[in-house]
Amino acid sequence: MLIIGILADLGLCTGQPNLLGQAKKQPQVRLAAMPEPKAAEYPVPFREGERLSYRVMWTRFLLHAANIEVAVRERRPFYGKEAWHFQVVARTIDAMRLLYALDDQFDGYADVASLETMQFEMYLREQGKKEDAKFQLSVDGKPGTGNGTIARVREGTRDPLAYLYLLRSVNWQRTVKTTIPVYDGRKLYEVKARREVERGTVSVPAGVFAASRIEVRVYEKDQEVRQTRFWVWLAHNPERTPVLIEVEIPFGTGRVELVRAESKN
Repeated sequence: MLIIGILADLGLCTGQPNLLGQAKKQPQVRLAAMPEPKAAEYPVPFREGERLSYRVMWTRFLLHAANIEVAVRERRPFYGKEAWHFQVVARTIDAMRLLYALDDQFDGYADVASLETMQFEMYLREQGKKEDAKFQLSVDGKPGTGNGTIARVREGTRDPLAYLYLLRSVNWQRTVKTTIPVYDGRKLYEVKARREVERGTVSVPAGVFAASRIEVRVYEKDQEVRQTRFWVWLAHNPERTPVLIEVEIPFGTGRVELVRAESKN
């Protein structure tokens, strides 16, 4: 996920590009405590206007290194299709900002019918350098949807943002594992997720939550990306909120902890 790439920039990883993978298309699952979806929509537990605020803890030095906001900005028409607009904004703070100034933004547009990515955008501001890029994902040579550089991918591919929201949309009480292709703006990866703990307890600044722990592993050309693993804790609430993301890499471990969850009434 993008969070892995952000942690890499903070010195937590070993120069791996932003991660994420490839795979079978998830069967649609009816979600508990959710209204009946329209026939042409992928059933999801989130809503337009949701904003999740996180703090990034570099646990090796007990350092609060960055703040991240993950948001469902809107749902709107996008080049002839109805789309979710997801966004992640990351910013280093305090001592880490003196060492590494980072102000990054990522936007993804996903088809509401499948949560498959139509366009992925990166706006990177790191150490005084600027990089902007837009990618429209195209399957089997078909024209992409959007206005960015065409990236050839496989059917069912998501960007890292859409992948996180897709993880939330899986009913992990019924599903044990998934495999999904993910394009991060540089490479196409295969991401394998499995339910590791069906019910546990997580304590973060936003509160104490009953949650499921999902292990996520990243593969490139059938080889696992070495020494990089992470776990997503999804709360047992109707929104299936990601309350904690744990990262384990060669030079330490990271925790992305939920601080606040807001939604549009």
